[in-house]
Amino acid sequence: MSQPSRERVRPDDTRFWQAADTHGGVMAAVSDSVRLLSLQHAFRVSLSSKTRGELGGPFLKDYGSSVRMPHTWGDGDGWVINYLGHPSQGATSGWVWLQNEAGAERQTLGRSRRYWTSRGRALAWSAVYSTQFEIGPYSEASIGNVGLRPETTGWTDYVMTPVGGLAMIVAEDAIDQHLVRWLERHTNNEPLRAIYRSFMTPNRAMANVAGGRWPWHRTTRDLGERWPRKSATLSQGKGDDSIRNSP
Repeated sequence: MSQPSRERVRPDDTRFWQAADTHGGVMAAVSDSVRLLSLQHAFRVSLSSKTRGELGGPFLKDYGSSVRMPHTWGDGDGWVINYLGHPSQGATSGWVWLQNEAGAERQTLGRSRRYWTSRGRALAWSAVYSTQFEIGPYSEASIGNVGLRPETTGWTDYVMTPVGGLAMIVAEDAIDQHLVRWLERHTNNEPLRAIYRSFMTPNRAMANVAGGRWPWHRTTRDLGERWPRKSATLSQGKGDDSIRNSP
């Protein structure tokens, strides 16, 4: 009896989307986080003369002197940086985790346990990311020696970054679920939809960029994008039909 041929079949779009949707995990989140850190440090060095001025000198000695336990709440930064900028960083790094946790992006804001456990893990990830950003080997302490003077360290960065970040993640979930989707149902203009998503959920957009995706990417609602990594391959009618087919 002849054996059935084992011909290799090329996966169709559905299988490719399923593989891409479950792609990620801890190592992918680490990789995306390093990319996000690199973007942040590039901005710091390019925009801050004070940071550039601290790049010289003995690296290990200055780094070791910059890592210290905070003794005050504030760190000398203004209200905007501490209570908007750092939470924004926490939200972006939290989204980096959510984009690499299988199924997390598909959870909608509500009372479900899956939603809040996924956002809780994003909170934990942003706390680790924040600590690394402050005093880790690839941090403000090592690049620019922030903390060399005691008055430049404070607990506000360690607390407000993950806690405020979680609040911003939930807020962006609400904006995307109730406002962005409503706006998208009233237009078939894909560039306009991309603008809505990018500017109304900016932390999620930045995490998309760090993950090698377009800023407006949504796992469940593609705009016809095509790229090799983490593709939003819900095309060919496999996206959110309630939006795609709306008038």
